[in-house]
Amino acid sequence: MDARKTHTFVNQLWDKSIVPELCEYIKIPNKSPMFDHDWEDHGYMDEAAEMLAKWCKKQPIRGLQTEIIRLKGRTPLLFIEIPGDSEELILLYGHYDKQPEFSGWNEDLGPWTPVIKDNKLYGRGGADDGYAVFSSLTAIRALQEQGIPHARCAVLIEGCEESGSFDLPYYIDHLEHRLGEPSLVVCLDAECGNYDQLWCTTSLRGNLTGNLTVEILSEGVHSGTASGVVPSCFRVLRQLLSRVEDETSGQILVDELIAEIPRERQEQAELAAEVLGNSVYRKFPWIHPEIQPLESNYELLIKNNWGPALTVTGADGMPAVVNAGNTMLPKTTLKLSFRLPPTTDADNAAIAVKTVLEENPPPCTKVSFNIESAMTGWDAPPIAEWLENSMNRASKEYFDKPSVYMGTGGTIPFMGMLGEKFPNAQFLITGLLGPQSNAHGPNEFLHIIKGKKLTCCVAQILEDHFHQA
Repeated sequence: MDARKTHTFVNQLWDKSIVPELCEYIKIPNKSPMFDHDWEDHGYMDEAAEMLAKWCKKQPIRGLQTEIIRLKGRTPLLFIEIPGDSEELILLYGHYDKQPEFSGWNEDLGPWTPVIKDNKLYGRGGADDGYAVFSSLTAIRALQEQGIPHARCAVLIEGCEESGSFDLPYYIDHLEHRLGEPSLVVCLDAECGNYDQLWCTTSLRGNLTGNLTVEILSEGVHSGTASGVVPSCFRVLRQLLSRVEDETSGQILVDELIAEIPRERQEQAELAAEVLGNSVYRKFPWIHPEIQPLESNYELLIKNNWGPALTVTGADGMPAVVNAGNTMLPKTTLKLSFRLPPTTDADNAAIAVKTVLEENPPPCTKVSFNIESAMTGWDAPPIAEWLENSMNRASKEYFDKPSVYMGTGGTIPFMGMLGEKFPNAQFLITGLLGPQSNAHGPNEFLHIIKGKKLTCCVAQILEDHFHQA
C-alpha cells in the first residue's frame, strides 16, 4: 500500500464527507435505552441508524451490502458485509447510541450542537462512537482504491453499548450463520493515551451498577421533631458505603472485586507511564491545576487499569438545595457504579456486594441493593507477532512514533462477549478518546487529525492481516 496515497485519500474523505456527516449525526439526541426508556416512540435511534446506513450505501466499495436489522423490542443494528480476497473474517465493531447530555458545557458548545474548533469536533457521540463506521469503511475503501487485497469484512454497529449491550447477544445469535469466526476483531471505541501515536488497548475493566436504597419512614417528617429519634437516611448510607469502600483511600474492601495483575500488564503500564508522564493525571479538569498526587504515574495508571473502584453516579429522594426544607427524608437511593478488574467475575462480584450491603441492616431501616447490570471485563490474549509488528509499523508510518500498549479503565461489554466466544481471535482495540475528549461528560470532542491517522493505521493493519492469514 502506498502510504502517501492512503493519507491523501483518507484526509480528503474525512474533510469532504465524514466530518459533515458526523456534524449531522451529533444533532440527533439518540440516547441509549437506559437513559431514554421511550426511545422507540421518540424515533431518534431509527433516525441515527438510517442516517449512517444511507452514507454507507453510497460508498463505492466492491460487493458492499448494508442493512439495518431490527429484532422486536431491540435497538436497531447496522450490519455491513464486504466480500474479500480470502475467507478469513475481520469483524469491525462500533456503536451509535449516546450518553445523556450531562451539564457543564461551555457557553458556545452543547451536546446536540456540532462545533468545530482547533481541529476538534465538539458534540455528544462523535468520538464515542459515531466515527467508527465511517473510519472502518474508509479504511477498507482505501485498500480497494489501490487494488490491495483484504479479507472478508463484517461491520457491526450496535445501538445499546452505553446501556451495557444487553441487546447485542440477541443479534449475535441471529447473525451467527452469517458471521462465522473472525480471526481479527477491530474495535474503535477505546481510549488513547495521547494523540501522537497508535494506542492499543490490552485490557478493559468490568462494570457493576446498582441502586442502593435505604427506607426508614413512610413519609417525610419535621427534622427538628424527628432528629435524635429517627436515623438519617444519609447517615445510614454513609455507614453502608463504608462496608465496601475505605472512605479515606478509596480502597475496595470486598475481596471478590480484587484480582491479581499479570506481570506483562504491569510492564506495559510502566512503559505507558513513561510515555504519558504527568498527563496521566493532568488530563483531567482539576479544580486545583497544581495538584500533585501522592502516587507515581505508574501506580495511578495501574489502579485505573486493574484496580476496583466505586463511584456514586446519581441519587433519588434528595431534593435540590433550593427545595431542601427542614425535613427528615423517608427514603434515599444512590446509584453505585463499581469498576472491576478485567479478570474479576462480575456475577460473583454482584452477589458479594449485594450480600455485604444488605446483611445485618442498621436498626430501624430497610436496605436493598438492586443490581442493574454486571459486566465482566476483558484481558487480551497474547498478541500475535504479525499484529504487533503491523501496529508498530502503522504507528511509525502515520504518526512517526511507535505504538504503545495500555489497559483501559472503561468497559466495552462486547469485547468480553467476543473474547469468550472467539478465543482464537486477535484484537485491535483502539480509539480517539484521549486527553480532555471527555466522553460521557461536557465538552466531548473528536480529534479530527487523530481520526484521520487512525483510519490510515487500520487500513495498514487490514492489509497486513491478509498477507499473514
